[in-house]
Amino acid sequence: MALLDNDTQVSVFVENLDHPEGIAWGPDGYAYAGGEAGQLYRIDVENRQVTQFADTGGFILGLACDSKNNIYACDSVNHCIQKITPDGDVSQYSTGTIQEPLRCPNYPAFDAKGNLYVCDSGDWKADNGLIYKIKPGGESEVWNRDLYTFPNGLCLGPDGSSLYVAMSLNPPRVDRVRIEPDGSAGEVNTVVEFPGTVPDGVAFDIDGNLYTSMYRPDTIYRHTPSGQTDIVAEDYQGTLIAAPTNIAFCGKNRDFLLGANIGRWHITRYDIGTTGLPVHYPNVK
Repeated sequence: MALLDNDTQVSVFVENLDHPEGIAWGPDGYAYAGGEAGQLYRIDVENRQVTQFADTGGFILGLACDSKNNIYACDSVNHCIQKITPDGDVSQYSTGTIQEPLRCPNYPAFDAKGNLYVCDSGDWKADNGLIYKIKPGGESEVWNRDLYTFPNGLCLGPDGSSLYVAMSLNPPRVDRVRIEPDGSAGEVNTVVEFPGTVPDGVAFDIDGNLYTSMYRPDTIYRHTPSGQTDIVAEDYQGTLIAAPTNIAFCGKNRDFLLGANIGRWHITRYDIGTTGLPVHYPNVK
């Protein structure tokens, strides 16, 4: 892996959040983040202002949005996916299945049909992670059992036919799971390994580059379609980039990357000169 010699600008974007882990770009033109005491934050990216508009009383990890600006939040304390309306009303969208309830829901991502894929990380080093698939309306099933070594962030790939999952342990890596035509989980392949790290969040740009944020050390990587892996940004002091977790391309043109820092109280902005891959905002009834 080579150090990327570029002009990436890294800066504090907004402050005074409570150890944010999740970050998402909404179809309403706002960014959204969560806090460790259940806070939901709406971020005006033009004016760089933060407003808390909801509270689940839990610990908010990853976030996803639907077409009506509802937020679907992984709540690790309440062991569920919370649905939060734009007005701040909170309800449980899924608790997993009766046989296998959610333990540590970590990150959600929608496909074009409104299915919500959710990483349940399980317990640290217990190798009991799962991937759930939640159909529109909340009916849930265990979708994949092969990715059990602490699955973390995930996203849909550029053509929508595969799910990419940051695996934090044994070995640290990003895996790709094929989504079969019938919706079942298909073949699993490792896309890239990251020795000596703890991968957390993943996102694509429109050129097919895969960005991965590392909870440890404080680094953002880029993996190209040709197989080259570079460092986009790093902070050995752990202040500007501080245990980065989820990442999302934001702005009306998706032209800058925002990253949450669970190690501190701010959202970091990365100007890397590319456009993010659009995410799905389905109409979920």
